[in-house]
Parts: sequence; C-alpha cells; structure tokens
Amino acid sequence: MTPILVFDIETIPDVAGIRRLDDLPATLTDAEVAEHAFAARREKTGSDFLPHHLQRVAAISCVFRDSGGFRVRSLGTLADGEGALIQSFYRTIEKYTPQLVSWNGGGFDLPVLHYRALVHGIRASRYWDLGEDDREFKWNNYISRYHSRHTDLMDLLAMYQARANAPLDALAKLCGFPGKLGMDGGQVWQAFQEGRIEEIRNYCETDVVNTYLLYCRFQLMRGGLSADEYADEIALVKNSLAQESAAHWAEYLAAFDQ
Repeated sequence: MTPILVFDIETIPDVAGIRRLDDLPATLTDAEVAEHAFAARREKTGSDFLPHHLQRVAAISCVFRDSGGFRVRSLGTLADGEGALIQSFYRTIEKYTPQLVSWNGGGFDLPVLHYRALVHGIRASRYWDLGEDDREFKWNNYISRYHSRHTDLMDLLAMYQARANAPLDALAKLCGFPGKLGMDGGQVWQAFQEGRIEEIRNYCETDVVNTYLLYCRFQLMRGGLSADEYADEIALVKNSLAQESAAHWAEYLAAFDQ
C-alpha cells in the first residue's frame, strides 16, 4: 500500500523575525514582542491571528499508516529547534513518497512550512518535484491543489469554498470521535512560554489521529473502504493507541463514542 502520512503543526509567533522586521529594542521580552505583533494585527484585521510568514513551528505531529501498521508520533525531540523539525518532515516525504493528508493543510500548515523551510534553507526536492525528476509528478504532485498526493480534507469536503469550511473538532465529534483534548490552538503560545512543550506535542498528536479517523470515514463514504475494512481500521487505531504508555492516549480512548 502507498504509505499515508497525516500531519499537523502547532505554531507560535516568530518573535525573532518580528524583532528584526519591526526593529524592536532588545529590552522587550518575547511576550511583549508578540503582543506588539498581535496588537498591530488586531488593528489591521480585527483578529490577532498572525500572517503565515510570522508563524514559527513549535511541533509537527504525524500519523504514519503503511503495511506495517499504524503509528502516531511527534517529530524530533523536545530539545530540537524549528529547522530540525521541518527537515524531519520533508525527509520523511523524501524517503517514503507518502499520501499526505491534512485538515486545512493547504490553507495553513503547508504554507507555513514552505516559508519556514525557506528561512532555514531546507532542501525538499521530492516534495517540490513538478515532473522534472519524476515524470509521474507532472500529472500528480504535492503542490497542485487538485492533485491527489495531498488531500486537504477540510478543503475537499467544503468543495473548495471557504464559507463551507468546518472545524476539525466539531466534525470529529459529530462522527463519534474524541475531538480535541487538553488545549486548542489559541492556548499554544501561553503553553510554550510556560515550557509545556510536551503538552503541545500531545495535543498535536490527538489532532492528527482525529484527522486520520475522519480520512477513514471519508474513504468509507467514497467507496475506498468497505464497511468491514472501515471497522477493522478503526479497531486498529484503538488497539494501537491502547499500547501507548502516554497518559493522553488513555484519555483519548475514553472519549470515543461519548
């Protein structure tokens, strides 16, 4: 089978970049620099959600499903910097050429990864191949919106209409899956400042499992999985998570079908 790589990122303000672009004094703390950027954004748009190029990647979590089974992990270690996390993501694509699956990956995660890879000088030749190295990639690649090597479930289900987009948490819960646990994206910056990196990674991991479960439901809907195959896949996910020792998986499994 073609390996499936479901991915999700968590981000924080790029404090160093904001300092450089706005020529802010070194006496300002990171929190003050971020608030400066939030305030400017609120004045301009009414929201403090920063533009993609001012986001810094704090965690990347993935589900990897292949003939060997189901695995969920956060890339890198707690001590790794942003560049190492991003390089690990693209290295996985280079090695396996997987089917990418995301929820709003085309609208957020991938553009952020593009900008941050550019900043760090990271190579990702397989990901960016448009047919120059592999002729098949001319007709089916990771970059074109309507090609299938990357399935952005949110975008696809909404028929590429932003006004029809649905939040991952709500749709997961409507389908009987656990949804978000522990925190949401708006709490990541505070958690990061408090040194709670492991909690951020745990939260990101539950999001990619929610996305994979919805992908399975989508495959059932479109005929890619039979009813029995779908049931077996959900059981595989549950059984695989039950073998994990981290506490957040016990909480996640307890929230199934509630």
